[in-house]
Amino acid sequence: MAEAENFIQAFIDEDLAAGKISAIKTRFPPEPNGYLHIGHAKSMFVNFGTAEKYGGTCNLFFDDTNPSKEKTEYVDAIRRDIEWLGYHWEKEVYASDFFDIIYAYAEKLIEMGKAFVCDLSAEEIKATRGTLTEPGTESPYRGRTPEENLRLFREMREGKYADGEKCLRAKIDMASPNINLRDPVIYRILRAEHHRTGNKWCIYPMYDYAHPICDYLQGVTHSLCTLEFEDHRPLYDWVGLTLGFSPKPRQIEFARLNLTNLVMSKRYLKKLVEEGTVHGWDDPRMPTLAGLRARGIPAEAIKDFCARIGVAKAQSECEIGYFEAVVRDWLNLHAPRAMAVVSPLKLTIVNYEGEEQVDFEKNPLEEGAGTRPVVFGKELYIEQADFSLDPPPKYHRLKLGGYARLKNAYIVRADEAVTDENGNVVEVKCTYIPESRSGNDTSGIKAKGVLHWVNAATAVDAELRQYDHLLRDADYAGQDFSERIRTDSEHIFAAKAEPFLAEQAGSYQLMRTGYYRAFKEGEKLVLSEIVSLKDNFNK
Repeated sequence: MAEAENFIQAFIDEDLAAGKISAIKTRFPPEPNGYLHIGHAKSMFVNFGTAEKYGGTCNLFFDDTNPSKEKTEYVDAIRRDIEWLGYHWEKEVYASDFFDIIYAYAEKLIEMGKAFVCDLSAEEIKATRGTLTEPGTESPYRGRTPEENLRLFREMREGKYADGEKCLRAKIDMASPNINLRDPVIYRILRAEHHRTGNKWCIYPMYDYAHPICDYLQGVTHSLCTLEFEDHRPLYDWVGLTLGFSPKPRQIEFARLNLTNLVMSKRYLKKLVEEGTVHGWDDPRMPTLAGLRARGIPAEAIKDFCARIGVAKAQSECEIGYFEAVVRDWLNLHAPRAMAVVSPLKLTIVNYEGEEQVDFEKNPLEEGAGTRPVVFGKELYIEQADFSLDPPPKYHRLKLGGYARLKNAYIVRADEAVTDENGNVVEVKCTYIPESRSGNDTSGIKAKGVLHWVNAATAVDAELRQYDHLLRDADYAGQDFSERIRTDSEHIFAAKAEPFLAEQAGSYQLMRTGYYRAFKEGEKLVLSEIVSLKDNFNK
């Protein structure tokens, strides 16, 4: 077997060598209480990728033990996101598939004297939990007999008690140094309609209790979780060992993905949607996979990013600039080139008549991509910023009496600027140099500036959208997310674009502008920013 690439694989290699397992089975376990975000992509990479490396299988496991927050909408969105990233699950499984068995195991724990019904409220349980340095206080109901506990638990299931009136707790050790083992709640009363089981149940298992049982019933060999579950592992093991699971799944934790300038909390993401700060879960500014897909981030770039950052045990934070650099690298290699003008300025070539075709490489970095024809004519649009009446020193774009090359076409000289009543330049009249055509330039003129352009006769109107990060800063120590949200993070411009962008949706490098996703919104062409051309990340 090849050498392990990370500590998770090293653990698996140990288990295989010791004969504890013969085949690998993992699971990707989202809770359907919101849309998946970029952090979940790493969990997918770990769970699906590990199973694939060892020729094993991975289930899609929905942790649907909290019906008050879960929806079928989220289940459907999660499926779409996984399929978009190109992962394949062996079985689709739900915690609710096992509710009857999970309940039966709870009765078994009661009969073993390992669980009891407690009448303390959630606040009272929290108050008696103790601290990291002081033991907790045992519940006055801890001494109930198994027979009484069984009767009360069944009455809980029958709906005899109100929400919060009673709960079922594991009987472990109130003096344990691990607070998670201090008689944790494993069932609570919750009257909420479940998206799959309806109103069949009014009691629901807690995740820490259901998790090891569902893993075991699926045949999971390695439960790969993010680092916040490390302190919960002793409870995971307690449930499995107490109930006699053999072989008991092994839980291994890895560091979650944290990216600067991004909201990485489903609770806050939901708040942004509900308060209308963004247009929805799939808003291009959102770090959800639906939002990244709408923005035009390629699935391959996300998987490449996860592979590059690797799998570590220590918690860390990755700069958003690095993620953008990976996306930019991928698009640079694969995105076709096109032209659009964000702030159009009319340019008229007074000595040019008719029109002709000039060839553009679809992508100079993609072998065999070929070329495409672009119509060149007398009237064009260039960027407002590419002409100046009062140019600064070392200005290499167009100025009166100065020369610049129109990309893949001719060199032009600016002769006259037409202004409106406010002194704003609305048109530049130029002379083109016939001998300066790209690829066959015999003019002897050295034009340092190269300008992109669109043909005024064929250009289409477009709405160009640019985005800032939702969070104003990367450092949020002591701050609430709401204090950091940038409410003006979407900027919209009227642009002129090549007509083929309205006919071929996809991701493009708009020359000298950035990487954009082109698509139609009704009859309107939209150019939505994916990532800028400029790479500010210090590799």
